[in-house]
Amino acid sequence: MGILRDKFSLYDAPQKVIEAGIYPYFREIESDQDTVVKINGKDVLMFGSNSYLGLTNHPKVKEAAIEATKKYGTGCAGSRFLNGTLDIHIQLEERLAKLIGKDAALCYSTGFQVNLGVVSVLAGRSDYIFLDELDHASIIEGSRLSFGKVMKFGHNNMRSLESKLKLCEPDRIKLIVVDGIFSMEGDIINLPELVKLAEKYNASIMVDDAHSLGVLGPHGEGTAAHFGLIDKVDLVMGTFSKSMASLGGFIAGDKEVINFIKHNSRSLIFSASMTPASVATVNAALDIMESEPERIKHLWNLTHYAKRAFIENGFDTGISETPIIPLFIRDDMKALKMTQLLLENGIFVNPVVSPAVPKEDCLIRFSLMATHTFSQVDEAIEKITKVAKALGILAEIPAYK
Repeated sequence: MGILRDKFSLYDAPQKVIEAGIYPYFREIESDQDTVVKINGKDVLMFGSNSYLGLTNHPKVKEAAIEATKKYGTGCAGSRFLNGTLDIHIQLEERLAKLIGKDAALCYSTGFQVNLGVVSVLAGRSDYIFLDELDHASIIEGSRLSFGKVMKFGHNNMRSLESKLKLCEPDRIKLIVVDGIFSMEGDIINLPELVKLAEKYNASIMVDDAHSLGVLGPHGEGTAAHFGLIDKVDLVMGTFSKSMASLGGFIAGDKEVINFIKHNSRSLIFSASMTPASVATVNAALDIMESEPERIKHLWNLTHYAKRAFIENGFDTGISETPIIPLFIRDDMKALKMTQLLLENGIFVNPVVSPAVPKEDCLIRFSLMATHTFSQVDEAIEKITKVAKALGILAEIPAYK
């Protein structure tokens, strides 16, 4: 233990930021995850949540979790593979498959485990996996566990992808794995062009809809539905910890592929299954998503409104086109300082700094929920703009207090 402790005692990067008074992580929230949260006893406007439909505090969602716990208990005490499959797991999987437009679906305990267990198991030693360079970390980790050859292509760059596909043997599995909505940049994968390349080179497509479920598509079904290309995408992955106000994830696809995954994916077989409360919560969230389409409409109205306002105020929002709006700061220390100043003035946002992104691409991640109001957005934009100007990120004004 001495060697272990001695080695990692040299890791002091977080301590330096804490000493500077601008440490932005593990902030303690004392309330539910709503548009307003309690931090240190004070009300703070939340613009750092992934609860895009704003359902984490919905009475029907909470009641569903309570009732499921009363009936099934707090956990399943085992993996799906053995004693951890309940009737409600199967019912949810059937519902998800129908929603996504696929033969079958399979639920995991977390979204990370889905990508870890699916990407790692589908490509053999002579096969290929293609990753967008800005894919989520869980996809990257899954590819590292795979025996397949991994190739990265430029972000949303179809020419870059084609140059990689040309190098492959034609009769091997070629799995292209991409985010539907990229979680930091807020842009959408160019799925129509990706499909053309997949057909040309006999490749398969897996779309990570973690940030797309409940956001894209006519009824929140995700990226493939958004583009009308459900039949052209082989696998759709989604998480429940965002729009679905729960915890867990799923993979949907042809029944033959799901059958293989079900019996070979180690992160499914060797992990405990979703809790009854989590399953019931997803079902309730799906009910609300389907019966209240105005939520998605309002979310998009807020998105267009907020992005336009940020641009008019001089912010660089990059290529975002979704409720995830990056505000490029391009200076790590200013991004951290800005985050702290905003929290002190009642606005919660998330900084994304190096090494997560290159220093020149560091940003503040501003994300919207369907339960936000226009007045809340106005207040946030006003305060964010004032702080940015005070820090020299935008045109200078007198120092912010």
